[in-house]
Amino acid sequence: MDRSLYSIFLSFTFLSLFLHFSSAEIKNLKINADSRSMILLEKFGFTHTGHVNVSVNDVSYSSSLSQPDPSRLGFFLLSEEALIQVLLEAEQNSNFCVLDSHYIISLFTFKDLLPPKHISFNNSYPVTEPNEYSLFFSNCAPKSQVTMTVRTEMYNVDNGVKDYLPAGQTQLPMLYFLFSLSYLAFLGFWIYFCYTNRLSAHRIHLLMAGLLLMKALNLICAAEDKHYIKVTGTPHGWDVLFYLFQFLRVVLLFTVIVLIGTGWSFLKPFLQEREKKVLMIVIPLQVLANLASIVIEETGPFIKDWVTWNQVFLLVDIICCCAIIFPIVWSIRSLRETSKTDGKAAKNLAKLTLFRQFYMVVIGYLYFTRIVVFALRTIAAYKYQWVSNAAEEIASLVFYLVMFYMFRPVKRNEYFVLNEEEEEAAEAALRDEEFEL
Repeated sequence: MDRSLYSIFLSFTFLSLFLHFSSAEIKNLKINADSRSMILLEKFGFTHTGHVNVSVNDVSYSSSLSQPDPSRLGFFLLSEEALIQVLLEAEQNSNFCVLDSHYIISLFTFKDLLPPKHISFNNSYPVTEPNEYSLFFSNCAPKSQVTMTVRTEMYNVDNGVKDYLPAGQTQLPMLYFLFSLSYLAFLGFWIYFCYTNRLSAHRIHLLMAGLLLMKALNLICAAEDKHYIKVTGTPHGWDVLFYLFQFLRVVLLFTVIVLIGTGWSFLKPFLQEREKKVLMIVIPLQVLANLASIVIEETGPFIKDWVTWNQVFLLVDIICCCAIIFPIVWSIRSLRETSKTDGKAAKNLAKLTLFRQFYMVVIGYLYFTRIVVFALRTIAAYKYQWVSNAAEEIASLVFYLVMFYMFRPVKRNEYFVLNEEEEEAAEAALRDEEFEL
């Protein structure tokens, strides 16, 4: 088997676990002079009433060797389970063409192109066996290039109505809408709480309110985006607003975590040079991450650089998650050093405790949303992929609640007030290594 074919299968299978495919289930794709042996077009979870429609136009193909055999170029569906069998077949046969496999669901080849010019084809196929399938185009003709315009349409029929969301995502519009209501209620309570404690409120609390607003708007747009895809197959422009509020929300989230971690607006009204550098690194990286996310979502896996954009997104996300931890660690170490000289053991103990708890909360949130959610997405059946989305949103809501509670504006804030009787106990605690990370 062609090693590139093998790597393409594995790369797409692995990366598709991390990220969802594009936001519309009616796609218009332009493939121009492409020589790849395999092109992944779509991935979709079908029920027993599933359908896939493939339309190709303006087809042309050529080879530097000889005129390609049209039966060696075609479209097929492949399930995750059948993928393993196909790879085994390929290992056993060096001249293997995936279009000859008994484990694929063959749709059509270029041999079926319509006369008189043989440059177009349009047909709909029922999916009789429920499963999650990937739609591939295979080019088994040596040294050949293909140019064509492809329109794909995938859907399930529910009570006579087309549902363009995969079987595991059809619950997402309602899920996102319910969580958006939760954040709007959270925002209302936060504004009320900050107003009643306005003498203790700081500028960071305004940023935290902005973060809640962006999160709520992001979820509302996500709900509308998924709703229109579910009903019509396209997002009707809601994806633009979704990307906008997602960008603002992510940038604000990382900024708030960094600012809280440095003690800005609580302990000091300024940022040190190294803390400014963290923000100057994190924010541009988030711009790059969101650009990569848009390319991934809007273009789909058929473009040549799709795997590269996936890798960029994952790498940038990991760097940002690591970067926001440093300011918290710096603050903990700085407070520990200060506690040895300023004679305010009780206050410093309270600050250290708060920062240490915040550190653990941030680590737990990043671990859950990056590792546990990925594990859920991997092990869950395709019909229950929404569970990983629900788990991610629940974890995010819990993280927001804990963070906002820890740094709420109150008169008796743990940053500033502790009883004098606790001084001796605090000094003893600070002498321990309890707060070393």
